[in-house]
Amino acid sequence: MSQEFTRRRLLGGAAAGAAALRAGTGRAAVPWPGQPLRLVVPYTPGGSNDAIARPLAEGLGRALGQTVIVENRPGASGSIGAGFVAGAAPDGHTLLFCSSTFATSSTILRTPYDAIGSFDTVARLCTAPMMIVGRPGGLEDMAGLVRRAREQPGALQYGHAGIGGIGHFTMELFNQAAGLRMEGIPYPGIAPAQTDLAGGRLDFLITTLASVRGMVEAGRLPVLAGTGARRMAFAPGVPTVREATGIDYEVDLWWGVLGPRGLPGPVRERLNREVNALLAQPDFQGFLGVEGATAAPADVAGFEAAFVADVRRWRGTARQLGIGVL
Repeated sequence: MSQEFTRRRLLGGAAAGAAALRAGTGRAAVPWPGQPLRLVVPYTPGGSNDAIARPLAEGLGRALGQTVIVENRPGASGSIGAGFVAGAAPDGHTLLFCSSTFATSSTILRTPYDAIGSFDTVARLCTAPMMIVGRPGGLEDMAGLVRRAREQPGALQYGHAGIGGIGHFTMELFNQAAGLRMEGIPYPGIAPAQTDLAGGRLDFLITTLASVRGMVEAGRLPVLAGTGARRMAFAPGVPTVREATGIDYEVDLWWGVLGPRGLPGPVRERLNREVNALLAQPDFQGFLGVEGATAAPADVAGFEAAFVADVRRWRGTARQLGIGVL
């Protein structure tokens, strides 16, 4: 999905410090960017990562005065595309667009890179909660879910899109925080899980807004709670898990840009500045809202701290679940 943005608004601040930006090759006369940039999406076209990456590439390209090409390199739960970027020259011309799924998959997959050590954080775009969605005629609210789980340990079953995925980890983190035992049922995707939920074969589902928006808007599936720190703009009447249960728990998914380790500092800062300028534009914020996300700009250091903390959190969750490297 693409958006048109005015050149003047997107180029704000682009010229500042441009003379100081040079490719990290030691040849000070070569400006950056000196060629088109590649923004690698490690998944197939059409998903939420791809949908957000394309308007980002368009806006960033205008701000930099250089083409930014979205390149889909799917496979192995995103590790093929991520590995390609990890091995690229750290000159700022090859970047990775990724999300929280990268943090969880890197925890359980044997990869040629280290999620923390092989990449430099560049910019965070947005965050979004996951949703806990009930079945028709089933649990009425999140407090009722917790009450039932305490009364009947192990009886409730929830669907998620695969062992070690972000949905599985998010719900198991809640099990740990609440001292509950609910059984996760893995599916090869959210669509078959939705079918089983609607048919009464699951008690609830943990997923993203984009995955179930149609069924939720049609009133076919009730939303019990959001996992994030704040209520969802899409459904302001739905409480957060913390509000509904009093349990100290929150999970917000994130989307952001990484580069291979060793990016020149000025290049990294310039990219961060231009992405943050794009996030300030109402049109881009509106687009993110359609995807169920909220702009979440951060400086390089802020995103790095959040990224490292997220990877470490999911590594700890994997250890507690007994999930080893696959």
